[in-house]
Amino acid sequence: MRLDRAWIAGHIPHQFRMCLLDSVIEWDEMHVICRATSHRDADNPLRAHGRLGVACGIEYAAQAMAVHGVLLAPAAALPRTGYLTSLREVAFHASRLDDVVADLEIEAGRHAGDGNNALYRFTVRADHCELLEGRAAVMLDANRWARTTDGSPT
Repeated sequence: MRLDRAWIAGHIPHQFRMCLLDSVIEWDEMHVICRATSHRDADNPLRAHGRLGVACGIEYAAQAMAVHGVLLAPAAALPRTGYLTSLREVAFHASRLDDVVADLEIEAGRHAGDGNNALYRFTVRADHCELLEGRAAVMLDANRWARTTDGSPT
């Protein structure tokens, strides 16, 4: 089942122009593949100094991970906020995204996790060419784990 931008924007916290993904083209329990065209938009909110650097692809991957989390959640579950807590083995194979003519294909594969944490491997490619890749750790509901100044849970 293909899910469009309206579905994505209705299920992840990223709204308006900050919702970077256009569609979910494939998913299962272990991975998700999304498509995006917003990297070519002159008003992309991640652009700086007239360009969209390849590191911004990490945000595209993070949104794909958020979509995957929503797709795996029980239908009646309340939305959960996820935070990237670490990035590892990130490799950039390009310098920019805004000069990529083809649509972006963002794949995020979940390799481990429990109810509060997830480890993903991600790849952003265009026209079968890898632009960046890496691993990410995501903590869900990090505010639940916050502590007051005396060390007690909030």
